[in-house]
Amino acid sequence: MYELTHRHDTRRPRHGRNGKSNGMSSRFVRPVVVQVGRQERERVIFDVNDAAAILLRSFPHETTKRKLAMDACLQVLRGQAQTPVARRAFVAAALEAKILRSD
Repeated sequence: MYELTHRHDTRRPRHGRNGKSNGMSSRFVRPVVVQVGRQERERVIFDVNDAAAILLRSFPHETTKRKLAMDACLQVLRGQAQTPVARRAFVAAALEAKILRSD
């Protein structure tokens, strides 16, 4: 069974801190499924915010790939990179940490 982390209303534009739309969506084209602990449910990661939360709060190891994934998420949230960059980095870090269940 999957635990859904967040559901975003895709009918509304994403807004930055100043209230203006940044024109970019942080939503992944395909969700990523991870399982952080053996006893935990699988978690479905829908967007960069979900990925960043997992990387910051629940990731089992501090590695270079984790740091790169965190940096990529931050760049997307700042509008400096495209969402697929963060997704690829998150998948690589999750694969390395052996928590990736579905890509």
